[in-house]
Amino acid sequence: MRHGHFALPLFLLLISGLSLSGCSPNAGPSASIEVASKGAQGAALSATGKWAAIGAIHQGGSLWRTRDGERLFNWNHRENEKSTILAADFSPDGTWAITADLHTLVLWNVASGQPLRFWTSPGEVLSVALSNTTNNGIYALLGLSDHTAVIFNVDKGRISRTFNHKGRVRSVDLSDDLQFALSGSEDYTSVLWDVKTGKALHRTQHQDDVQMVTLSANGQRAFSAAKYDKALVWRTDNGNLVGEIPVSTELMRRGLRFTSARFNTSGSKLLTGRPDQIVQLWDINSDGSIVLNKRWELPKRDAWKPSSAAILAVSFGETEGTYRAIASNGFVHTLKLKD
Repeated sequence: MRHGHFALPLFLLLISGLSLSGCSPNAGPSASIEVASKGAQGAALSATGKWAAIGAIHQGGSLWRTRDGERLFNWNHRENEKSTILAADFSPDGTWAITADLHTLVLWNVASGQPLRFWTSPGEVLSVALSNTTNNGIYALLGLSDHTAVIFNVDKGRISRTFNHKGRVRSVDLSDDLQFALSGSEDYTSVLWDVKTGKALHRTQHQDDVQMVTLSANGQRAFSAAKYDKALVWRTDNGNLVGEIPVSTELMRRGLRFTSARFNTSGSKLLTGRPDQIVQLWDINSDGSIVLNKRWELPKRDAWKPSSAAILAVSFGETEGTYRAIASNGFVHTLKLKD
């Protein structure tokens, strides 16, 4: 679908200052806007990067227009209170957004900034994915700490499907047509589910906690990555491996992770973010090879302090060769393929 959804624990944001890569970056951002003065713990970008939903550490939730850096609305779950937004997502068409703290969720109208629905989650929320409006309403996929992922009917305020794991579900995604759900769990598996029947279609085994999953918009390709283990692109029709993200053994041993990911529309490219300020663009070739196309290193908030920033969300831009990324140090960056 759009991207990978992942709620990064706050303590990881604070200790991610040890860079996982000694390589020289290819490029930096072409433009940056500040959206959180002390950093963010949850964030999302719309499919084209036009909108950014931010969960600031000290300033609560908000919606931003990225092209000019305007803060459009405050998005908090209770009046006169700054909510701790840990996860968020936009519908594929950018009409709706959802924000989540540990136990409550709110559906927002992006155009008006007004809340449409408020409800309590059946468990501690670790990740969220949102559908477009369908004939049967709007659906959200929740990754929960109680070892389940659930499809939630927002209009009716009830669970319509439950997918079971044997560990916490750290990352979830939906295909744009709502046919597939993808979940990644601390039980070392990523699972592709049939939303209509609830059946597990394919199960990919990893060697550690699966912390990031994402689907291509057409639902044909899936990405799953685990800490201390491989990052894989695979086909959803048969579960076969397409290719593996080339990561050095040394980086793998040191715990290289992916904190955000998104396919382009056709599934031929993958944009990934890491906890060490690195954004990478990968070409997925027909022969199964996955090749690094471009690498950006995003700036620190304070160049003299040994702190880094996790990449909370990435997106392909409205124009070809333009991309956006949200860093946990409180900035939305515009990236370009050609400097």
